[in-house]
Amino acid sequence: MALVIHLKKDGRVIVNGAVLENASGRTISLVVKNEAAILRDDDVLQPEEASTPASRIYFALQCAYLFQDHRPRHLAQFNELLASYLAAAPSAKSLGAAMLDAVAGGNLYDALKKARKLRQHEREILKIG
Repeated sequence: MALVIHLKKDGRVIVNGAVLENASGRTISLVVKNEAAILRDDDVLQPEEASTPASRIYFALQCAYLFQDHRPRHLAQFNELLASYLAAAPSAKSLGAAMLDAVAGGNLYDALKKARKLRQHEREILKIG
């Protein structure tokens, strides 16, 4: 099944590690007809934004998802960061287990969605706006 991506003016999307930017001055639509690692710019975390434990977990997963050639290194980093997070915040144990299950099943996009929830969990326990 094809995926249609609508990009607003100056919008970006990452497809298999390549950043595509809409330079047309108007909204465009892209159709992706095969399987690809895709993140819209709203879901992309920049390296300098990975400043908290949960955001570093998200960033490691994001890199594993987008850059298949370096996936083992990024997944090792993800596992190490998640283990540290769960040791410090056992209240996230079920969320961490769900992320690990998604990664073990090869569904890194689903793991990224759960990592967004982990970032929310972190904001709640640290009372960050």
